[in-house]
Amino acid sequence: MEEDLREILRAGLAAADPKDAVRRHLGLEGNEVLVSGERLSPGRIFLLAAGKAAGPMARAAAGILGGKISGGLVVTKDGHEPGPEGLETLYASHPEPDERGLEAARRTAELAASLGEDDLLLALVSGGASALLADPAEGIKLGELKQLTSALLRSGASIDEINAVRKHVSTLKGGGLARLAHPARTVALLLSDVVGDDPSSIASGPTAPDPTTLQDARGVLRRYGIDPPGSVARRLREGPETPKPGDPLFRRVTSVVCGGGRASVEAAARRAKELGYGTLLLSTTLTGEARGAASVHAAMVREALASGNPSPPPCALLSGGELTVTIQGEGKGGPNQEFCLALAAELEGVEGWAAFSVDTDGQDGPTGAAGGLVDGDTAGRMREAGIDPRDALARNDAHPALEAASSLLITGPTGTNVNDLRAVLVRGRPRR
Repeated sequence: MEEDLREILRAGLAAADPKDAVRRHLGLEGNEVLVSGERLSPGRIFLLAAGKAAGPMARAAAGILGGKISGGLVVTKDGHEPGPEGLETLYASHPEPDERGLEAARRTAELAASLGEDDLLLALVSGGASALLADPAEGIKLGELKQLTSALLRSGASIDEINAVRKHVSTLKGGGLARLAHPARTVALLLSDVVGDDPSSIASGPTAPDPTTLQDARGVLRRYGIDPPGSVARRLREGPETPKPGDPLFRRVTSVVCGGGRASVEAAARRAKELGYGTLLLSTTLTGEARGAASVHAAMVREALASGNPSPPPCALLSGGELTVTIQGEGKGGPNQEFCLALAAELEGVEGWAAFSVDTDGQDGPTGAAGGLVDGDTAGRMREAGIDPRDALARNDAHPALEAASSLLITGPTGTNVNDLRAVLVRGRPRR
C-alpha cells in the first residue's frame, strides 16, 4: 500500500503543476494578449509573480510572452525555483515575514505605482505570497507584524480569518496592489491554496476587492484572545478601509483562478482507481482541526473493515482542504503531521490500512517534511522508540514522533501550492 500511496501522491502533485495552469489561461496572438478568452492590447507588459509557485508560473508566462515583457519581479520562498532570466528573483521567509520580504514588498509597490494607463500588470499569485510580501501598513513595524502573524498561526484561526486581519494591516493585500497599479490594466492568474478558491482569500487578495471589514478583523482577534501590538490595534480602530466590491478601480482588473486543490484531489482519485481501489472522494473543502478530521477518517476505516461501508475494500478515501491546529504544547509539526499522528494513534494495531496527508507545497508547518505516511504499525514503532503517540499528540509534537517511526513524507519543494491532499487506503477484508 505504501507504493500505491506514493503513486497516488505523484498523480495529485502532477495535476497541480503551476506551469500547466498558466499555459491553460494565457496566450499571445500577434500583439494581443489572451487571458481566458479576453483579448488585450497593452502598450507595455510588466510581470509580477509572488508565492511558492512564483518561479514556475513566471517561467511559463515568459515562455508565452517572450520579449513582450518589459520588466518585473519574482518573489518566492528560500529554496524554491527562481524565475526566468531577465527577471529578478527575490527570496523571502515563510510563514513568518522577514526583512527581505519587507524589501520585496517595497519593490513591488514601487513597480505597481510606476505603471501608466496603457500598461498591463500581469500578476501571477500563489499561496505564500501573503508572508513573502511583508507589507506592514504605515506606522506598523516589521517586528509587530511578525508578532501578530505568529499569534494568528498558533491560535487555530482559519486562513480566511487570518487573511481578514492581514488585509487591514497591510499595503498590498486586500486589493492594495490593484489600487497602487490603477489606472493600469491588471490581470491576475491565481493558483489557489484556499478552500473555495475565493480570489479575495488567495494570498490575501492583492488584486481583489475585500468583502471583510475593520470590524471583522477586530472580531477575529477577540475570538481567539489575541492582544495585538498597539500600532496594530490603532490601525484596526482608525482604518482606512480596504477597497470593497463595486469600487470602480476593479473595472480595470481581471482575476482568474487558474488552478486549485480540486484538480489535485480528483487526479489522485483517478490514479487510485487505476490501481484497483474503489474510490470515495470525501471532500475537496475539508477544514477544521486536524485531530477531528483524523477521527472521522479513522471511524470510516473501522467501518470499512467491519462492514464494507461506506465502500468495500480495497477502497481509497480521498480528501483535500486546509486543516488547522490549535497549539497547546511546545512541540514541532504541522496540520498534516498532526493528522497522521492522530490517525496512527486511533488505529494503533489495526491491520489492513495505510494513509498519507501532505501539504502540496512540500512543507507542512515550520518543518522540512511535507507530511506523513502511516499505517497500523506506526504507533507501535513510536513506542519502541520511547515515544508515547498520545502524549506527543497532546504536546503538538508530531514531527519527532513520526520521524522516530520513519513515517515522515519528505518531498522537498514541489513547485506548487494547492492545499492539503490526503489518501487513506483500506485493503483488509471486512469482518462479518
